[in-house]
Amino acid sequence: MNSIDHGIGSRSPAFFSKEATVAGPGFTRWMVPPAALAVHLCIGQAYAFSVFNAPLTRVIGITQSAPDDWTLTRLGWIFSLAIVFLGLSAAFAGKWLEKVGPRRTMFTAACCFGGGFLVSALGVYLHQIVLLYLGYGVIGGIGLGLGYVSPVSTLIRWFLDRRGMATGLAIMGFGGGAMIAAPASVALMNHFKSATSNGVAETFVVLGVVYFISMSIGALAIRVPREGWKPAGWTPPVTTNKMITRNHVHIDQALKTPQFYLIWLVLFLNVTAGIGVLGQASVMIQESFKESITAGAAAGFVGLLSLFNMGGRFVWASASDWIGRKNTYFVFFVLGAILYFLVPQFARAGNIALFVLSYCVILSMYGGGFSTVPAYLADMFGTAFVGGVHGRLLTAWAAAGVAGPVLVNYIRAYEVTHGVAKADAYTLTLHIMAGLLLLGFICNLLVRRVHEKHHMSAAALAAK
Repeated sequence: MNSIDHGIGSRSPAFFSKEATVAGPGFTRWMVPPAALAVHLCIGQAYAFSVFNAPLTRVIGITQSAPDDWTLTRLGWIFSLAIVFLGLSAAFAGKWLEKVGPRRTMFTAACCFGGGFLVSALGVYLHQIVLLYLGYGVIGGIGLGLGYVSPVSTLIRWFLDRRGMATGLAIMGFGGGAMIAAPASVALMNHFKSATSNGVAETFVVLGVVYFISMSIGALAIRVPREGWKPAGWTPPVTTNKMITRNHVHIDQALKTPQFYLIWLVLFLNVTAGIGVLGQASVMIQESFKESITAGAAAGFVGLLSLFNMGGRFVWASASDWIGRKNTYFVFFVLGAILYFLVPQFARAGNIALFVLSYCVILSMYGGGFSTVPAYLADMFGTAFVGGVHGRLLTAWAAAGVAGPVLVNYIRAYEVTHGVAKADAYTLTLHIMAGLLLLGFICNLLVRRVHEKHHMSAAALAAK
């Protein structure tokens, strides 16, 4: 059957079909990273959702909380739900993504993420928190998951010669999205603020529309390479690195390999060690240097960590193209463990510069862990189903999002309750984090090439 014999009016492929996104002659692959960034810069807003917490506690009282206003504890579930549904949607939509292609998946993400803001705006207007749970938490969280994984496999297929750099470019956008969203959200709330509104509902509407448009543009611009396409002048290198396969493993078959679960633990342990610190960075530096660090300086410290989180996603993923994914994670685990062990000593010595530098490097490796893992998966399982495999692996992120903050917060509370000074209350936690990274080192060490029995045959691959 001719490729144009299906679709609308039997003349061309359906607009959102996978076939309709196959790049034509003359298309440059450098158009794909901006399309991915158009999505990731939007969904990166998730890291900035906390700017709405305080205003949402004053929806009725406007200037101060009224008795019927929502509490921070009730509002905290909005972000938690979003991260949970990010992981779930990324895991369960993997097969669908590989079947329908990136355009439909990215457009669905745009509808969910933008629509989630509109449902949340209605929830603020009606003062029904269940609509915020449904809107930003569930619907928006699904948009986050679909938007996060959908460009990754496409980028890897376009950049067979620079897998790490390509995924680093896109996932860097997720780390940097909050840097745009936070000030923009505050400016919009101030613009819409009035005697009867603190501007949150109106800001949600604007953000929903803007994010929908931007993500839709990315979905329309995305293209996939034709079957068998390779970068001009590039041939698969003859390499002694047995970790890089030329074969492909199906999504379901990947779950039957020990490599999937070892890399799951590698990501989980790396993220757990970083995400808990990221959430407590401001308090941590103020309590460690009580006489020297003001709240304003602590806010600057958090901003600096965000820059290193974002930059590390590109730098470390690009470096992995040269030193290998497994070696990159070895660096994360060894250097991270050393720095976590030394940080309490820097604090006790009053050395702010080394304290800040250590955390900047740690957070760069936290971000680098996210951007390096898709290329790691492509090396291990091939590129044919890497989007789906990556989606299922992101359940490690959801699990780490719970484990990291619990470790930091509850151990600190236990230490303070038992008479440990606040400045020293993080020492045990940081040493535990160092131990987790050493465990991650062992998991990474155990990763071997996938056994040939899991590889797809040429016939099965052609029929996929």
